Amino acid sequence: MNKEQFYKKVEEKTNIVLSDIQKKQYEKYFELVVEWNQKINLTAITEEEEFYTKHFYDSISLSFYRDYSKVSNICDVGSGAGFPSIPLKILYPHLEVTIVDSLNKRIKFLNLLQEELGLTNCNFIHARAEEVGQDKNFRESFEIVTARAVARLNVLVELCLPLVKKGGYFLSLKAQKAEEETNEAINAIKLLGGKLEQDIEFDLEGEERHILEIRKTKETPNKYPRKAGLPNKKPLL
Repeated sequence: MNKEQFYKKVEEKTNIVLSDIQKKQYEKYFELVVEWNQKINLTAITEEEEFYTKHFYDSISLSFYRDYSKVSNICDVGSGAGFPSIPLKILYPHLEVTIVDSLNKRIKFLNLLQEELGLTNCNFIHARAEEVGQDKNFRESFEIVTARAVARLNVLVELCLPLVKKGGYFLSLKAQKAEEETNEAINAIKLLGGKLEQDIEFDLEGEERHILEIRKTKETPNKYPRKAGLPNKKPLL
């Protein structure tokens, strides 16, 4: 979709009419990703219309099923170039956004992005999610934790659920094979204090998309997440 179609879809889905400032923020965001993509690998998608569809629209799809005007903070694990949290932040400027990424080059890009777009209340952490999940300053402190195209669900739940406060949600954005990954992770979700509430399936210009909503119903046992690398090497069964 082109920019004008994106603006129209945002209004249709969220009742938010984007301001000129917000439109310029999305435009500058796209330009910066394409520019920095020549230095570090941020995305394989650099054509403008595809970018607005598969990065911006896909990211803000989270807000089609939840009112983010009533959410105060979100944490994005392994977001790379800032998806989905920064497109959401532009749409809902009040959000406090924390991004965790293990690659310092991406953190440098995000710091530049924040400055260039004039964003406030953003915290970019250069660390492994396993380390942040055991940090008392962040553990069980977020209303919403998100992850997009990072790892299989049985790995993601160990990285993300420890960061979610009781009563909050881990929202995993998935494409195909969501049902397979959910079945694989169902025991781990329960072990870590979560409950799968729904699998929201929708179509993104002919491509299958899923938002897996996992509610935090009880505290995560202290031993999770395990030390860095273990969740990926030995996923919970």
